[in-house]
Formats: sequence, C-alpha cells, structure tokens
Amino acid sequence: MRTTIFRKIMTAVFAILLPAVAIAQESADTITAQTLDEIVIQAPKVIRKADMDVLYPSESAVENSKNGMQLLNNLMIPTLTVNDVMSSISASGQAVQIRINGREATIEQVRSLSPESIKRVEWIDNPGLRYNGAAYVLNVIITNPSAGGSLMLNAQPALTTRFGNYFADVKLNNGKSQWSVGATYKMTDDIKAHRDYNETFTYPDGNSLTRREQPLGGSVDDNRASAWLTYSYIKPDTTVFYASLQGFRNISAKERYEGMLRLSNDGSDIYLDNGNGSQGTTPSFSTYLEHHFPHKQTLVVDFGVSLYNGHSFSNYRELMPESENVLTDVSTYITDCNQAYAVEADYIKQWNMKRLTVGASYNANRNRSTYRNLDNSVFHQKQDKAYFFAEYYQRINNFTFTAGIGTQYTSFHFRESNQGNSSWNIRPQASITYSINSNHRLRLGFSSWQTAPSLSETNIAPQQIDGFQWHIGNPNLKTSNSYMLSFRYSFSLPRVDGTFGIRAFSSPNAIAPSLYWDDSHLITTFENSRGLQNIVFNLSPQVEIIPKWLTAAGSLEYRAERMKGSGYYLWNHNWSGNAQLMLSHYGFVLSAQYTKSARTLYGERISWHEDLSIIDLSYNWNKWQFGVGMLMPFGKYDQGSKQLNHYNSNVKHMRVDLRIPYISVSYNLQWGHQKRGAQKLINVDANADRSSAGGR
Repeated sequence: MRTTIFRKIMTAVFAILLPAVAIAQESADTITAQTLDEIVIQAPKVIRKADMDVLYPSESAVENSKNGMQLLNNLMIPTLTVNDVMSSISASGQAVQIRINGREATIEQVRSLSPESIKRVEWIDNPGLRYNGAAYVLNVIITNPSAGGSLMLNAQPALTTRFGNYFADVKLNNGKSQWSVGATYKMTDDIKAHRDYNETFTYPDGNSLTRREQPLGGSVDDNRASAWLTYSYIKPDTTVFYASLQGFRNISAKERYEGMLRLSNDGSDIYLDNGNGSQGTTPSFSTYLEHHFPHKQTLVVDFGVSLYNGHSFSNYRELMPESENVLTDVSTYITDCNQAYAVEADYIKQWNMKRLTVGASYNANRNRSTYRNLDNSVFHQKQDKAYFFAEYYQRINNFTFTAGIGTQYTSFHFRESNQGNSSWNIRPQASITYSINSNHRLRLGFSSWQTAPSLSETNIAPQQIDGFQWHIGNPNLKTSNSYMLSFRYSFSLPRVDGTFGIRAFSSPNAIAPSLYWDDSHLITTFENSRGLQNIVFNLSPQVEIIPKWLTAAGSLEYRAERMKGSGYYLWNHNWSGNAQLMLSHYGFVLSAQYTKSARTLYGERISWHEDLSIIDLSYNWNKWQFGVGMLMPFGKYDQGSKQLNHYNSNVKHMRVDLRIPYISVSYNLQWGHQKRGAQKLINVDANADRSSAGGR
C-alpha cells in the first residue's frame, strides 16, 4: 500500500514539475507600457516579494465590484476560494486570517470596504511568528484620504426558500478621524436536509451491532446578525489609534434529522429524532495604539476583550413507530458564561534592508458552564497563555532571510476537580527566498506552532450522545506541537501567473479522539496521539484567456497522510481543488465556481467540508449592481465524515437542498474621499470559548 502511494506521489510530482520547469526557462516581463496622448506605465498585476505576493486590482475589477468581498472574488487569486454568497474565505480547505491594513478583520468588515479605496492586496502563504500560527494571511491595504464618506447597501435574497445575506455600512470622515457604523444579517432558515448515516459497533467480546438509518427528512438553520461601531484616528507617520465596539448574535444555529433505524439484531424499525444546535450573544471591545519614533522605530499595543452568554443543546430520541414506546431519550443542555482577555505589545526596528520585531502577548479565558441535564452542575475552567517572540528579516542581493524564535506558556485548570496542565513550548521559524528574476521566485520555509486543548476536549463533565455513547473530556491533555516544511515556486508570465508548492507537516503529539468501552457504554475521550504526518502537493495557476474579458483560475491539490494513536495506524490520500471562470464585458460579469473539498484524516476520522458550485451573472450600472445566480447548479451538496475506529465505524453524509436561485442588489454611494481604517500591525486574540453539546 505504501509503495502504491509513493508511486502516485512521484507521478504527480513529475507531471506538475515538467511544465513548471519549461515555464521557468522562459523570460518575459509582466510590466507593460502603452502610449496614448502621454506615456502610461502599468504596474505588474502580481509583484512577487520575499515574504508575500502583492496584487493590484485592475480597473475592470474595481468597476465590476460594489464591495470588498466582490473585489476579492474578482481578483481570482488562484489558491484562494472567495464565496460571497456563503460569506466564507478559505485556501486549500484551511482558514484564512483576514486583515485590513494589518488589523485582523471579519468577513463583514471586508464586505464594508469600498472597492475604490482598496489600493492593493497582500497574500501571505507563509506567515511569520507575529501571525501566531496562521496558515494563510490576506491583508487588504486601503487608501487614506482625509475627507468624505460612503453608504453601502447589499441584499441577496433567495427566490425559493428563506436564505439570504443583508448588509449596510456608513463611514464618515473628518480630518484625521473616521467613524463607521454597520450591521449585517445572514438568514438560513428551515432549509431542507437529510442525513445518510450507517454505523457498526464492535463489543470487546467480538460481537457486533450494525445500525442503518433510512432518512425521512430534516432541516438546517443558521441565522446570525452582527453590528459594529468603530473609530480611528490617524496622524500619518506618527500615531494611529483605533477603537471598536462589536456585537454578534447567533440567533439560531441548529440541525434536525428524522429517520427509521434498523438494527442488525432486530428486524423492527425504530423511529429516530436527532437534533443539536446553539444560540448566544458575543459583545466585544478592542483598542489599538501605534506610535512611530525617530530612527524607524515603532511601538504597537493591542488590547481586546469579549464575553459570551449562550447555550448549546443536543436531543436524541428513539421510539417504536406504532406504540410510540420511548426506547431512548437523551437531552443535553449547556449554558455558558465565558470571558476572554488579550493584550499584545510589539517593538519594531527597521533599517534599509533588514527588520527586527520583538513582541509579547498574554491571553486569558475564564469559562463557566452549567449543565441543566446534570442537576444544574457548574464547572469552571481557567486558561492562560503567554507568548514571547523575536523575528529578524534580512535582504542580501537576490536572497532574503527570515529567522525567529518564540516560546509559549499554556496553562488550564478546572476548579471543581482541581485538575489541569501547564507547559512551555519553543516555536522556531525560518525561511529563505531566492528571486531568480522579476518573474520567478523560489522559497524554502520552516514554521512551528502550538495548539492548546479546547474547552470541550478537556471538560470532565460527561455528555450522553445516544443510548450507550458518551463523551468525556481529558483534563490531562498537553499542548500539541506542529511543524511544517514548505517549498514554493512562483512564476509570472504573459497572461499566466501561478505557484507550485510542496508542504510537509508533522504533529507528533496531536490531540485526537480516543474510544473505549466501559461496561455497556462506549466512551469518547481525547488523547495526545502518536502523531499525524502529511505531505501536500499544490499547483495554482491563473490564466488570462482573453485580456480584460475572460480569466480562469484554480488550484489542484494532492495529499497523502498517516496518523497513529492508541490501537490504530491509518493512511489517507486524495485529490481536491477549486476552479473559477470569469467573463466580464460592457458591465456584465458572468462567473462560475466549483470547489471539491479535501478529505482530511485526523484521529480515526476522515472528514470533509462542503463540495459546492455557484453560477452568478451581475450587471453594474452607475452606483448600482444587479445580479442573479444559483447555488449548486450542478453536483450534489455533500459534507460529512467517515470513522474507522475498531469499536465504532461509521459513514455520515449531510445532504442539504442548496439548489437555490437568488437575486442580488448592491448600492455604493460615495462622497469626498474615502479614509482607510487604522493600520494595525498586530492583533490579539480575545475570543471567548463556548461549549458544544455532543451529537452524532
């Protein structure tokens, strides 16, 4: 099996490398010049820097966009998947840290940006230590005029069901100050869904039981709203101050499935009703201060606090259809009152060809969970994390070197049981970049980070899942370590830009689920496993088929991985990727997008996010944009998992009826000049934890 996987990997490498080597032998300049009444010099569409790719929006991309999300989609960054309809941004199936002028931001804040104010976009696929373990960073740089304002409105309702996005934002500029107020609402209400689910339990004595679930229907809700009020003061080259008050409301997030359950040891069908969900409110406040001193020295301080009040629940009922005799009735209800605080301070010293950054941060979480189903038992958890780092950047001719070292202290403790753990971990990082010329670049990088156990992984409160499955956290978990070695080749040619990359990842003590039998109960807990390793090959091109008219972009990825834990040693390999085609002319934009999610191994489970397709047609007229589109015009929506545990093997597919036609209307009114938000060079993480009621 290993030989077969190795052969497939080498075949993929040679198939991808051969055209890349041929491309590298060509020499062409992406800077174009055109002479009209005067000389006009157009900058490259993509500039390859040592630590990032810099993209400058074209005139047509700006004209065909009415908000920041639409512009990011129109840039068609090959590795990036921008889904304005589903309000998501990802890359190679991983989360992308979004920033505006260096300040970490939300999707809603990106959507509130006026396309005309976006000067450039920085794409960082190998973030340094100051990004604290982020896989990818997308930094949107916007302009800084001193007066004016804007009003942005957007509505995107579905035509056949209760689904849609609604958004409004107002910005007012006065000298060096800017006020911004806005709100957004996302509706996914009673969308039809069903679940395909089969599982087999194997008891310690070798006997087995198979349960096959015949779906009868179900529904999915995801209704949420947010609002914000921000103020920024910018005195160029001297002082930046930023303050933000935000509120997020999870109105209703739940899934409910009905089915007929048939057991292998009994011919009778059993009616099944299973659901879970959450609801809660998260207010947050953050401030940021940046001051520049003489001799290119900068001091930045960031502070944030957030609170979470809400609940999560899980219900599981089995009964005989005719007699309505209840066989199993399990209900879990958890109420959270959690707090989070964070502060970070960095010192930055710059020279002509080098830079030194030194920083320290502290994060604190105070969690209080009440279990109604356990006679209102209360559990308190305290988490603390301190992080110190230093990073040095140096450029010598065509070479650029970055090296850094960080150390992280992590501690968590349960008051009721007096259990917990603490540890110190070292976080080294280094990279070297060689620029062959303005069109070709090679980079080799090494990075590391730590992941602390989550609240649900360490909470000792038992949660019943169904008739005999239980979930119990492990307070003795240790912070896991992760290491990544990456190679990246970037190329820019006439009408073609792209990257080829290889990533090798290892987490020798990754936190993963572990199952065992306790009498007649199957317990799911967590352990520090014996390691997860994977290697990923990625090719991401962007091709300008017809200049200014037709562009194609996408990403093709192959991964092979293995994981070891208590009683298992598993392998997994698969292909994934995304593709996008965009045709624009005379104010019309026709785009098609397809994403096939990677099937990733973690613990004894292979899971995948949504496979999704979208077709969208829009027309831009003055300050307005009108559009029509359809979610899932082809293919079948699929999100699920496959568990390979010896005691419990199962396959789950969540099928949602997302073949939804929709319309969209956007309005963008501007007056004067647009002032950018505060440029934060750092951003602390003050996200309050929340519990999650277990479910199948």
